[in-house]
Amino acid sequence: MTERIVRVSGHFGELMQGRIGPEGPVALISLPCPALVLEARLWPGPGLIVHGAGQRLLTPERARRFLAGLGLPLAGRVTMRAAMPAGGGAGASTAALVALARLAGARLTPQALARAAIGSEGASDPLMFAAAERLLWASRAGLVLDNLPPLPRFDVIGGFYGPPRRTEARDMDFPDIADLIDPWRRAAGAGRAAALAEIAGVSAARTLALRGPDGDPTAALARQLGAAGQVIGHTGSARGLLFLPGRIPDTATQVLRDAGMTGIVRFRVGGGG
Repeated sequence: MTERIVRVSGHFGELMQGRIGPEGPVALISLPCPALVLEARLWPGPGLIVHGAGQRLLTPERARRFLAGLGLPLAGRVTMRAAMPAGGGAGASTAALVALARLAGARLTPQALARAAIGSEGASDPLMFAAAERLLWASRAGLVLDNLPPLPRFDVIGGFYGPPRRTEARDMDFPDIADLIDPWRRAAGAGRAAALAEIAGVSAARTLALRGPDGDPTAALARQLGAAGQVIGHTGSARGLLFLPGRIPDTATQVLRDAGMTGIVRFRVGGGG
C-alpha cells in the first residue's frame, strides 16, 4: 500500500446556533470554510499509530474505538495537520474523524458517518455533508431538522479571539433561536444577503450575552468596518465578519489583528462559489 492522503474542509463558527424552543434540541446552521483544511496522511505499517503534529486532534485510543464502531480495519501510521485550532469552533475534531474514516475506505452515507462521530464524541459538525450551510442540523442527535435555501454570496474575514473552548456534548446552555428560523428561510429564499447577515448577528449576540466572554469585540468590529453582520463559534473562539461581495476594506486584516484576533482567514461562501 502506498501513502494515502485525504483533506477535509472545516467550518468557521455557525451562522446560527441555539435551542429550538426552551426545551428543544441544540441546532445550528454551519458556515463552511474552504480556507481551513485538515490533512491526514496514512503510511503502511503494522498496528495503528496516530500523530497530530503537536495538535490534540485525535488520540490513538479514540481512533481505534471509532474505527471499531464502524467495523473498519486500518493499519499504519496516520499523521494529521489542521489549519484550524482545536477548540476554535472550526470543526477540527469532526474533521479528524471524517478524515480517519475516509483513510480507512469508508463507504458511508453522510448521515451514517455523522452518527458514528456522535457515538465517539457526543456531538458532530456537519462537515461530512456537501452543503452544510443548507442544513438546520441537530448536532447532538445527528439529524437534519430542515433543508434550507442556498446562501447568497458572502465574503468573510475573521480570526480566533480568546482561549479555545471545546464542545461539551452535555452542554445545553444556549439561547432559544426558534424565532429566527422562519425569517432565515424567507431571507435565504429571496437571496437577501444583508437580512441573513443581520440574523446571524442576532444569534451571535444572544450567545455572547448568555455565554460570554465579556468585552467580545466582534460586533464593534462589524460596525467599524461596515460589515453586514457577524458570525461566531458558539462553542469556540472563531469570530468572523460577513460582507456583501467585494466590500471587505483593505484595512480589515490589520484592524482584526489590532483587536486581538489571531489566525486571520478570508474566504467566500454561497452564491454557487
